[in-house]
Formats: sequence, C-alpha cells, structure tokens
Amino acid sequence: MNLRLYDIKHQYTLVDKQYPTSYFDTDNLPVKESTTYLDTFMGQGYYKEIYFDGVHIGFGDVSLAKPILLGFESDFQTIEMHFTLKGKSTATSTNFNKDISFGAHSHNIIYANNMTGKMQWEANDFQLCEINLTPTFFKKFLPLDNHLFDAFRNTIEKGNSSLLHPNHQLISQQMYDIVQQIIKCERQGLFKKMFLEAKVIELLLLQLEQFNTDTTPKSTISKKDIDKVYAVRDFILNNIDSTHSLADLAHQVGTNDFVLKKGFKELFGTTVFSFWADQKMQHAKELLENRELNISEISDIIGYKNPRHFSSAFKKKYGVSPSMWMK
Repeated sequence: MNLRLYDIKHQYTLVDKQYPTSYFDTDNLPVKESTTYLDTFMGQGYYKEIYFDGVHIGFGDVSLAKPILLGFESDFQTIEMHFTLKGKSTATSTNFNKDISFGAHSHNIIYANNMTGKMQWEANDFQLCEINLTPTFFKKFLPLDNHLFDAFRNTIEKGNSSLLHPNHQLISQQMYDIVQQIIKCERQGLFKKMFLEAKVIELLLLQLEQFNTDTTPKSTISKKDIDKVYAVRDFILNNIDSTHSLADLAHQVGTNDFVLKKGFKELFGTTVFSFWADQKMQHAKELLENRELNISEISDIIGYKNPRHFSSAFKKKYGVSPSMWMK
C-alpha cells in the first residue's frame, strides 16, 4: 500500500510512504500516528496521520506561498470521506471523466482505486481532513435499497473510481464539531481507538444522512457572503473568550449585521451569540477537565462576572454543576 505525492515542477517529493498492513487488518492492532512537516519555498505546515484496523485519518494545515501543482500515485483502493475546511484544490485523473474541485467548507465521499494524476492547490491557507476507509469497513455502514447508495456500491464492486454524489455538500456545524474532536483527541491506546472509530462512524452517518435526505443547509446569500459567515465562525472559535457586538463581527469580515444574522441562521441553524455561548461552555468543560483552574477563574475567563451565573448556565447545558463535573 504505497502513496507518493510530489511537486511536478521542481521534482520535489513531499510524501513517499508505504502504509503498514494493519490498515487492512481487523486484529486489534495498536493505533499508529505520524506527522509530516512542510517548511520549504512552497510554504509551511503539517499533515498528521492516524491509522488502525481499516481506518486512516489525515489532517493537513498548510499555508502556501503560491499555487502549486502536485502529482500523486497510489496503488490501493479506498473510500475517502473528504472535508475541505479552508482553501481550494482541483484534482485531475484518468480515473475520473472530469476534474474534481473542492472549495472551502465542502465535503463528499470518494471511491478511489489505484489513482494517479495531478492536483492543483491554490495559494494561502489550506486545511483539510480526509478519512480513508477500506471498502469492507465502509460497506458495513452503507444502507441498502437506496438508489444513490446502491449505485455507489456497484461502482466499488466494479472497481470504478467515483464520487458518491455528483455535487459536494456544505459541511454542517455538527460535522465541524466531530472533525475537531477527532483532531484534538488526546486519549491513548485502546480508548483512543474506540473514541476515534465511534467518531468516524458518527461523521459518516451525518454525511450519508445529508446525501440521502438532501439536508444541506440552503442559503439565499451569495457564495462570497457564505465565506464571510464562515470567517466569523472561525473568528469566534479562535477568540472564544473575547467579547464583540454583532456589528463588530460583521465589520471584521466586511459585511453587515443583517447578512451575518441571516447567513449564520441559515448555515448553522442558530444565532451568532447562541453559537458563541455554546462554544464558551465547551471551552469551560475542557478547562474543568484540565483541573488547572478553579471554577471562579474559569467563570471569569469565559466572560461570567458571577460564578453562580456560570454554574447555572453550565448545569443547564450539561445536566451537572461545574463542581460535579470536575469530580
């Protein structure tokens, strides 16, 4: 099971890897991890991989100085749950009858069999999460008696590379949350494998449900404004403990509060400040689990002047008080 990724213009090899046979096995072998770092004239970043028992998880975060054209070669078949979080890429391969382009905030499921081709990565920040499953693992969770899924199952059995759906879908907030839980998982050993496998299946469930019922968030705002709404979401996640008005947030990305409110509700099914409050509570939970700060300090960090108000809000969300959570 070999994969090669190289810069065509400069003949610079980024990745030339042979994956262990444990990727194909289901014999409870330990989780294996590796990180490849990029620090060249092309840009800086990293690509982290985790693999075990028919599952390969890859997460890349790269800042590119300029667009690059990469060649790729692989000698195995895989089902890829693909999520482009930031940036844009376009792949060209004889395995497909047209180019496959992914923009920011989009996802799809791909069956790839012995792939060779080229991939164009655009400049600026590029962030993706790809989860590769063996066909045996994937087909256990593919529903029967559904035209879309049956067609995809047939392409897998015939060995013909294809997309599950001709149109990519927008990544939902639930999907984003699970991707982040996978990336940030700090469990070890068997507990890590159990957690990651459960989250991969949960993420696959959300993808299949979205394709099956066409529940992709429908937006009446433009693609340009969609990118701005996602930028506000990213700003909130990177500034959990700060305080800003709706007008401030809109100004940060060059839009107005009306477009921001409307777009946020359409894309994420909640208001800006409900989302922010929810993220604050998740951050508080993580701080409580670290046990490095007391409840009053955590309350102050996430913006509650009164610890009692924080405790009430925490209990309303999680069903237990912060002190009980710490215990």
